[in-house]
Amino acid sequence: MIYTLDTNIVIHYLRNEPIVHHNFNNAVLRGDNFIIPKVVDYEIRRGFRIFPAPNKEAAYQVLVKEGFCAVIEMDSYFWKRAEEVYADLYRKRLTIGEFDILIAAFCLENNCTLVTNNVKHFEGIEGLAIVDWLNP
Repeated sequence: MIYTLDTNIVIHYLRNEPIVHHNFNNAVLRGDNFIIPKVVDYEIRRGFRIFPAPNKEAAYQVLVKEGFCAVIEMDSYFWKRAEEVYADLYRKRLTIGEFDILIAAFCLENNCTLVTNNVKHFEGIEGLAIVDWLNP
C-alpha cells in the first residue's frame, strides 16, 4: 500500500506520538510505501521557519532523506485533478482549505491512501481512501 502523510500526521510523528510511530512502524514492516506531497513538505518546512525546532527539523530530514518518505512534486495531471475536486466540493456546498484540496487531489491522482487526523475535512471527497492513525 502507498500512504500519503498529511501535515498533521507528520507533526504527530515528529512529536513522537506513540500511536503514530506504532502505525508507521507496522506499515514499514508490511513493506508499505510513504510519500509526502510537496504541499505538505512546504507546510512542515514553513512551520520550522516560524517555530524553530532543530531536533524536529533534523528528524524530518531523516524521514525524507533516508528513503522513508519520498517528497513528490505535483505535475500537470495533479492540477487538473485539483480543479475537479474543488468543483465537486463546490457543487456539494462543501468547503475545505485549499491545501487540503491539493493533498486530496494528490492522493487521488497517485492512488494513495491519505493518513490524516482531519478525517472530517476530507469525507466529502469521492473516491479518496482515508485512514486515521490517531483514532483507529
